[in-house]
Amino acid sequence: MSTKEATPALKIIPLGGLHEIGKNTCVFEYDDEIVLLDAGLGFPTDEMHGVNIVLPDMTYLRENRHKIKGMIVTHGHEDHIGGIPFHLKQFEIPVIYGPRLAMALLEGKLDEAGVSNRTELRRVMPRDIVRIGTHFFVEYIRNTHSIADSFTVAIHTPLGVVIHTGDFKIDHTPVDGEHFDLQKLAEHGEKGVLCLISDSTNSEVPGYTPSESSVYPNLDRIFAQTPGRLLLTTFASSVHRLNIVLSLAQKHGRVVSVVGRSMLNAIAHARNLGYIKCEDSLFQPLHAIRSFPDDKVVILTTGSQGEPMSGLTRIANGEHRKVRIRRGDTVVFSANPIPGNTIAVVNTIDLLMKQGANVIYGRDKGIHVSGHGCQEDQKLMISLTRPKFFLPVHGEYRMLIQHAKTAQSMGIPPENMVIINNGDVVELTENSIAITDKVPSGIELVDSSRTGLVKDSVLKERQQLAEDGVVTVAAAIGWNGKLAAQPEVHQRGVVSSVEAGVLHKWLSEAIEDFLGDRWSEFARTDSEDTIEVEWDGLKDQLERELKRLLRRELQSNPLLVLLLQTPIEAPIKSNNTNNTNNTNNNTTGRRRTRTAAKVAS
Repeated sequence: MSTKEATPALKIIPLGGLHEIGKNTCVFEYDDEIVLLDAGLGFPTDEMHGVNIVLPDMTYLRENRHKIKGMIVTHGHEDHIGGIPFHLKQFEIPVIYGPRLAMALLEGKLDEAGVSNRTELRRVMPRDIVRIGTHFFVEYIRNTHSIADSFTVAIHTPLGVVIHTGDFKIDHTPVDGEHFDLQKLAEHGEKGVLCLISDSTNSEVPGYTPSESSVYPNLDRIFAQTPGRLLLTTFASSVHRLNIVLSLAQKHGRVVSVVGRSMLNAIAHARNLGYIKCEDSLFQPLHAIRSFPDDKVVILTTGSQGEPMSGLTRIANGEHRKVRIRRGDTVVFSANPIPGNTIAVVNTIDLLMKQGANVIYGRDKGIHVSGHGCQEDQKLMISLTRPKFFLPVHGEYRMLIQHAKTAQSMGIPPENMVIINNGDVVELTENSIAITDKVPSGIELVDSSRTGLVKDSVLKERQQLAEDGVVTVAAAIGWNGKLAAQPEVHQRGVVSSVEAGVLHKWLSEAIEDFLGDRWSEFARTDSEDTIEVEWDGLKDQLERELKRLLRRELQSNPLLVLLLQTPIEAPIKSNNTNNTNNTNNNTTGRRRTRTAAKVAS
């Protein structure tokens, strides 16, 4: 066998970010080494009751933790770094390389989660090349996006160079003056790129994505024309946008109060790193802005996506301790809703308007631009890198399909690209690309307390509670297989025409019938004349019987909580009824079973 035939394939395994927006997590595996690229989080849908954070299923990495050599971080958005603290609680990552801003944001997250000792953070600069393991060399290439300090990466492998764009658009007039390193991309294209893995978010949108600088004159006009207080919300991580807002506040002589911990952190880190430059005197605490005229005040707040606990949402609901909407206030949404957040944003806007605020929002106002490239940006990326193989990522299914069509229009053959889903194992060789396997994929849910993962069974119970309510049945059963007392039945949130007394009667009769018909299946007397009952099995079967009754009679599926009270000791059945000593020695007439019965709930 030749050396070339013995060369292993490069495995590319996305665990999140495919057919969805968020949870961007990708595995690169060669031989016995794994390198991770980003580890983001997603946000819950309305059906995920009590869930705060959605993570990708990390079973594959937990099972292969011994192969993990390090992680590449492309930029500091939550959908790319937000999952890292949670994953570090399950497995170690020897080293994480990333941009200065992303590492500063991540450092705070790791300290808060208490996992700083489970990895080492190393900051990189443009064109830095870092070695991870034996087989991977990663080159950081400056790109432009909606957050400062964002990178495309060229991953040098034994098979060739794989370029992962990260999130990108091609902004020729960036706010921070840091231009996309198109020259370095072209150099790799000239030398030969084995595979391009590219951001697909705006693949359905023709043309180019406007520059971040294009929002400046429109926001400037709003600042100039607003007579009263100005409240403005945007993504906390949109450092370029924050820089524009702060420079406009300074230009128009307004002081700024910041609401929301994530925005305070982002501004602090960006100022420390030099991405935001302004005087300390520009910032004033909320209690101090009362001494300034309304037309000299800006309140910069989180909540552009209608998040329940964000600053603007609490202000709109009248729940913020220090800020109340006053008639004449102007509220600016310098962000568009992420898919799934539209209803929450619209509800927030309605609440603000009802309190007399003038709300400025919408794509037609020119106060927000995307951080992702449209079709012409994507074409330029392909033409510069000239890849042999192409893999569209970061987007919903229709976006991936359209991006693949764009790549075909640029001359990449259909057989040289694949449309993949989370968990697909893509094997890349010098001459082929194919889906060869599947690893566990899906989601892991973090409770709003952020203390642990929510199991599927728990989420299903929460959904049942929300949709159909709960019925609680408490029943006491004796060793004779009969009810010791009438069961107690309680219901909460159950909508039905059946009266409570009737439901109680049905459930009691069902329990009595079950015990009469099936007690002998679970109760038996052993050779020592001791009664033993398989209480767990009895409870499971009785629970199923009562669930069927509830579904049939109520025409709904409420959560059933069955509390089964059982005795601790069992009576001895002795044939020697005249044995006085035996009677005297067992005055209670009971003996503890070898398998202790327990309360089942």
